[in-house]
Amino acid sequence: MNIFDVSIICVGRLGGALALALSKQGYLIRELVSRDQEKAEKIADLITPRPTILGENNLEKITASLIFITTQDNEIERVARNLADKLEDLPFVFHTSGSRSSEILSVLSREGFEVASFHPLVSFSNSISGVNNFKDAYICVEGDSEAVAIAKQIVNDLGGNPFSIEPKFKTLYHASAVTACGHLIALLSVAIEMLAKCGLEKGEAKQILLPLVKSTINNFSTQTPTEALTGTFARGDIETLQKHLKTLEENISAEMKEIYLLLGKQSLELASQNGVSEETIQTMNEMLSAKTKVDN
Repeated sequence: MNIFDVSIICVGRLGGALALALSKQGYLIRELVSRDQEKAEKIADLITPRPTILGENNLEKITASLIFITTQDNEIERVARNLADKLEDLPFVFHTSGSRSSEILSVLSREGFEVASFHPLVSFSNSISGVNNFKDAYICVEGDSEAVAIAKQIVNDLGGNPFSIEPKFKTLYHASAVTACGHLIALLSVAIEMLAKCGLEKGEAKQILLPLVKSTINNFSTQTPTEALTGTFARGDIETLQKHLKTLEENISAEMKEIYLLLGKQSLELASQNGVSEETIQTMNEMLSAKTKVDN
């Protein structure tokens, strides 16, 4: 097994967590490149041997054989151009964007660098607590063949699960991730808002809903979406849907109601695969569509 020496450009939540996690697995972290000296110092203090901290104008001082670019998406190409201009050796270069493919590093490929994308499909809200998030996570890798082989080894070293998709689908892959993660939080905020309308504090509403959400995720972990679906739409409960639509009309915003209506239609798609009669599905769909048309 090869253990690489690594430099990380941008010591944010993911970059910091990656530096710490790799160092725990025996990788030598040579340089941390950051605009935020204080943040980089905090991460460097936790790594032995302590990496050198560089500013973004000192990329020519990078000595590692593997570089991770963990910047925001709109900065990746600029950083890649700077690396192509300033580095004479040809280290492997990975970026960690979910929405961009390895093709965004084409300026490096043309100069002979081996490149890949390396995107952990997991949330990082904090560098230090995020160190353990790589374990069991699925990490999407694609790019040049040798770079992908190394990326897969790194994923395995971190205790994760590597998988690959075609570069042309990278943005769709990322949209799926946003729907499952960011949109899930947005959806839960809507549910909290609804429950708060019942006279509860939002913090209390969150705590009340949390066991329900956890039980749903637990069900989903062992069942298909069709099998895991429960509630009004899974039962084909027309009367309860009527009551829902009436109370939503009276108590929440049109935007929140629209979320309920659209998700209701998707729930009916699942319910139709799980034994709810075609007649019931059609009736409930018409009820949801009628409300949507009125709103529009």
